[in-house]
Amino acid sequence: MRGPRGTFDFIVVGGGPAGCATAARLAMLKPDASVLLVETGPAKSGLRSDVPLGIATLVPFRNARNYSYRTVPQAGLDGRRGVQPRGRGLGGSSLINAMIYIRGQREDYDDWARAGATGWSWRDVFPYFLRSEDNARGADAWHATGGPLAVGDLASPSDCARAFVDAAAQCGHAINPDFNGASQEGVGTYQVYQRHGQRWNAARAYLAALAPRNLAVLAETAAARVLIEDRRATGIACTNGDRYAARAEVVLAAGAFGTPQLLMLSGIGPAAHLHELGIAVRHDAPGVGSNLQDHVDFVISRAVNDRGLFGTVPSIVPQALRAIAPFRRGAGLLTSNVAEAGGFLRTRPELERPDVQLHLCIGIVDNHSRRLHATRGMSLHTCVLRPHSRGSVRLAGTDVRKALLIDPAFLADPRDMDTLLAGTALARRILAAPAFARYAGPALYDAETSDESRLREIIRQHADTIYHPVGTCRMGGDAASVVDPELRVRGVAGLRVADASIMPTLISGNTQAACAMIGERAAEFVARGR
Repeated sequence: MRGPRGTFDFIVVGGGPAGCATAARLAMLKPDASVLLVETGPAKSGLRSDVPLGIATLVPFRNARNYSYRTVPQAGLDGRRGVQPRGRGLGGSSLINAMIYIRGQREDYDDWARAGATGWSWRDVFPYFLRSEDNARGADAWHATGGPLAVGDLASPSDCARAFVDAAAQCGHAINPDFNGASQEGVGTYQVYQRHGQRWNAARAYLAALAPRNLAVLAETAAARVLIEDRRATGIACTNGDRYAARAEVVLAAGAFGTPQLLMLSGIGPAAHLHELGIAVRHDAPGVGSNLQDHVDFVISRAVNDRGLFGTVPSIVPQALRAIAPFRRGAGLLTSNVAEAGGFLRTRPELERPDVQLHLCIGIVDNHSRRLHATRGMSLHTCVLRPHSRGSVRLAGTDVRKALLIDPAFLADPRDMDTLLAGTALARRILAAPAFARYAGPALYDAETSDESRLREIIRQHADTIYHPVGTCRMGGDAASVVDPELRVRGVAGLRVADASIMPTLISGNTQAACAMIGERAAEFVARGR
């Protein structure tokens, strides 16, 4: 796909939730300026993405809309290489995620501010969550309508999701109808990014719905590096040989992997690492690619022969065909985001706030659904909300198309294993509650064992990401941070970062809402010239 060439006032690289928000809002705030959004992947989302249940076919393997990265061998996971699905195309990971709307806990953002990210406290960021939201429940003290991101309740939640909530209540957990309200703690069904039962991805929200006329969008074009002259970003070079100049600023929004990759390929990063690859150092920034954090996750899967569940069985094809008519009316099985229900729980009563998150799935999720089982079933994920382990992203070569060295360092800090064990114990108790008896069945890999030492082994053999990498271009007020609180890259003028990579610490929950918030704020910073 060929598109506009030449000079623009602003260039945004990366069409994920943060990049779409940055580009569209910036174009609206600067109507007399020209804005270019450049994205490596396709312009169209595709049927498998638009149909929510299609997530089951998009996440497992590399395809046109999923980079499906692999990690380096993880010592904490018995030397296994983990899987890192990331969205590719306009909409980014909002094309392939479970569509769950979660902002995180207010303490997450207050911690950012206390650590030096001035102006990023909960009080500061909350208005931007509201600005981005169009909640089908209506506006109140915690929610808004009229924003680009369509948020609503699942059209047809499964009996399994309802049973999970009832079972959790039997275990003494509070039922929470709104994880983004006054308190995050408790169990319930998730609100999702959907409208009329279809996925409402970030490109649909910000690019198609807002559609500012001064925004040019260039898909299927990969940025190779940032052009820098006299310590100022002047544009980008692409892998196809095209170059685009920026009169004012370049904003990188390529995500926790793509943004540090582009910075390092442009000579901004740890000097010793760049020298090893023969890359001329424009600015020695040791923090680029460091501080990687992700939600380590363990799954209990059961084989359960219940027709309300999903699975690789012959009858699933006619069941899916019968679901087409309801889907056209915005209801039925095809509207399921798979991870329909969940909760935020404390593993110890003395904790001030939840430290684990659960996702209840209406199908077997074994190795990111890469390993199939000829049965219907269900799965319950448990993830550590605020991991202590820190990893890194490094270059494996000087071509942006070459795979990265991604090291989340899962379970490197023993406290993460302790939390995951305690969270899994909470999950097991819910699964054993009377209200969930209908979904009893054999657990894969003996995952419901009561033997703690055995469970530690099983976790190391099967745990992995639940798809929330952040932190590799840390924001802060100290000189070692990669970007300052206005998202400007230290040491290079005219260059900012606006995506999950700027998070100093991982938020407590799914990251799409926070990425959109970051994009909304970035647009204002750039427009004001701050």
